Amino acid sequence: MKISELAQQAHVPVSAVKYYQREGLLPAGDKTAPNQTDYTETHVRRVRLVRALLGVGGLTVAAAKEVIAALDTSPTSDLFGIAQHAMGAPKASGDEPSEKARQRILDLANKQGWDISEGNPGWEMAARALEGMWTIGVELDGDYLSAYASAASTVAAADLGALAKLSDPDRQIEVMVVGSVLGDPLLIGLRRLAHEDSGRKLFPCSE
Repeated sequence: MKISELAQQAHVPVSAVKYYQREGLLPAGDKTAPNQTDYTETHVRRVRLVRALLGVGGLTVAAAKEVIAALDTSPTSDLFGIAQHAMGAPKASGDEPSEKARQRILDLANKQGWDISEGNPGWEMAARALEGMWTIGVELDGDYLSAYASAASTVAAADLGALAKLSDPDRQIEVMVVGSVLGDPLLIGLRRLAHEDSGRKLFPCSE
């Protein structure tokens, strides 16, 4: 297909396709003539992936480039970690969580029996969240944290279950990466809806 057809199928302007190529996010097409390049369905899927990473996922071009490069070079087992690191928000100076917060998250993970690496950015994110709660005098008890951890395990199992249903390894990798990037806003959005529902049930408004 021509670049115009590629753009149409991927639902992006031609200028976006050319931009992705300049930034190294999209592989070159097959040069069939001096002024003609052919693209395939693989290019369509890659453009859609890049669009998801940059658009809804909010990754920088550099972070998206890291994830895209990993698609072609890294073992499947490494891709969740690569996507998670790419999504990691930069920390302000002095924003390191305390050892107390880190230990609390470590204890929680051990209680759940999780097998996780020391380099997982989730450690920092969770510990900083605890630290933020403590700064306003909120001490989260063990039952509260265990409920969150159990919910996280349920979501993770759903993520991996969805991947297991896919037979195409390349498609598995794409869904794994996009799911890591877009799963957070999906979960947050559903949590907001559940908050409203639970709040209305717990604190019903009198007519």
